[in-house]
Amino acid sequence: MAKEAVVLLNMGGPNNLDEVEMFLKNMFNDKNILTMKSDLVRKFVGGMITFSRTESSQEIYRKLGGKSPIVDHTKRLVVKLQERLGADVLVDFAMRYTPPFASEAIERINDAEVEKIYLIPLYPQFSTTTTKSSLEDFEEQYHKNGNDALLVEIKHFFENESYNKSVIANIKESVGDDDYRDFDIIFSAHGLPKKIVDAGDVYEKHVNKHVNILTEMLKEEGMNFHGSHLAYQSKVGPMEWLKPSLDEKLNVVRNRGVIIVPIAFTIDNSETDFELEVEYREIAQKLGFKEYRVVSCANDSELFVDALCEIYEKMR
Repeated sequence: MAKEAVVLLNMGGPNNLDEVEMFLKNMFNDKNILTMKSDLVRKFVGGMITFSRTESSQEIYRKLGGKSPIVDHTKRLVVKLQERLGADVLVDFAMRYTPPFASEAIERINDAEVEKIYLIPLYPQFSTTTTKSSLEDFEEQYHKNGNDALLVEIKHFFENESYNKSVIANIKESVGDDDYRDFDIIFSAHGLPKKIVDAGDVYEKHVNKHVNILTEMLKEEGMNFHGSHLAYQSKVGPMEWLKPSLDEKLNVVRNRGVIIVPIAFTIDNSETDFELEVEYREIAQKLGFKEYRVVSCANDSELFVDALCEIYEKMR
């Protein structure tokens, strides 16, 4: 019987078109996403956003085969990590906004009579909107029924060398036999409203540190791109978000090719497979880029499994 469990946490994504509304509703009811103090106001605003975005979001997932790729990638990662950690450790995962929810993982953990649970949010950098939300959700669900295993959590891992090697390896694969100098590299992070950063969220600082680490690793590997940049994607609504936006950055980069690295995600999802691969590709083509390539996330790569094993050992 496993005495320990490792639970990977992520935001989730619709497993079918019927779950799109659930995904949006749960996301925009999250007090870490919509930060207004009134639950009533959050519910109203969240409801309006969900109503206005459900149909267009369903169309996106329809183009992705009717679902988000995030759960399938995560299942494969869990299998590999389970093989690596062995029978004494139960490896599971939980999503924040769509099934499988934390309650399902908790049920399996309770059945295994686990005494210690290691929670690893799959976000390299900390943010209240992602890491904090996922940890709070699991911990609230776990303690609700009086469960008493010891919970151990990690809040970021952007400095982990094995993880960063997985990012570098995927960049290398994307460039292939081409000349690095023919490309600019843009590290694209998920955007965040400026007011959340101003309230003390360390996400922007972590992203900047992470880009510096990866830029140094690229130099050490002799991967000398024409230029290196940071940009933010996924801005919605009228409020001020972190800058520069990815479309602004594409407008000032004037090389013939560009490599986009989704730096805030470890698992591919609609924002990598549609927003970056499809929507921003169209922008890049209109701007005259001869080459536009999006680097895959770590997903279930062996180097990422190495990183998760190291993170688990460090947490112990």
